Amino acid sequence: MSNELTFSIKRICFDEDYRPSDSTRITTNFANLARGERRKENLRDTLTMINNRFNALAHWDNPNGDRYAVQHDIVSVDIDIEGNGDTFPTIEILKTTIVDRHTNKHIEGIVGNNFSSYVRDYDFSIALQNHNKNQPRFSIPENFGDLHGKLFQHFVHSSAYRENFSKLPVICISVSDNKVYTRTENHHPVLGFEYLPNESSLTESYFKKMGLSVRYFMPPHSVAPLAFFFFGDLVNDYTNLELISTISTMETFQRIYRPEIYNANSEAGNRYQPSLKHSDYSLTRIHYDREERSQLAIKQGKFAEQHLIEPYRAVLNQWSANFGA
Repeated sequence: MSNELTFSIKRICFDEDYRPSDSTRITTNFANLARGERRKENLRDTLTMINNRFNALAHWDNPNGDRYAVQHDIVSVDIDIEGNGDTFPTIEILKTTIVDRHTNKHIEGIVGNNFSSYVRDYDFSIALQNHNKNQPRFSIPENFGDLHGKLFQHFVHSSAYRENFSKLPVICISVSDNKVYTRTENHHPVLGFEYLPNESSLTESYFKKMGLSVRYFMPPHSVAPLAFFFFGDLVNDYTNLELISTISTMETFQRIYRPEIYNANSEAGNRYQPSLKHSDYSLTRIHYDREERSQLAIKQGKFAEQHLIEPYRAVLNQWSANFGA
């Protein structure tokens, strides 16, 4: 079998009228917000937070703090394994577009930002858990994350990606609550102070198999660093406005989902260990059920196992073995 797995891309606008499609992972940040009685208020308040944060960071030539707005497209990526038109939803990411109200221009932002994957749910919620069930010590399965990493790299270098996006993706997630981060003297005007972790993590290793490097920065007026996963050169391959579109979007999500870290009432110091048990923080007005989200990850991992991993195991193993050959 050759590397002929093909991808198709669909987009839907993430705005206050957004409703998740049937194939969207409900654990996804944006999908989780669009549920319940306050769904429209949740979405409107989230978008307002993103725009306010963007204008606070892009303060030059912006005296009233209202020059910019950020638009978001949810990019859903389906994979066709056998070339027969049957597809499986594999990845969802966000694409930002910056609206300059002074010039009436739409400026391309960054693709990536949020990262959602059924196969990752399977790896962490099913494969990893099964491997460690009734074992005296925690360990990582052999070849853990290999298939997912190859699928992601295949997508990023596919014609479908090149036809839709001009730059490689940047994914931004929370720091780990079991590592210690030390502030360096390296300071970027938009990304802020860089932090270094005391050790690597399973998440870093998993993203490394996707071809991504990681750096940790705490943007101006933030209270905790963010993890930026990227190809190439993070600080030189993207403009300040592009980086701000990612920071404002993903920091807003983290303030909602991990307020103990990202909506804390005091900022990270020179030596910082995040904690979800931290009690000195403020809640946003946006409703979110974190316990339900963790339960859904297991259900969606089982969905991937049932509809992708098991039916196509032999085909995927052969493709993975030949990848890059």
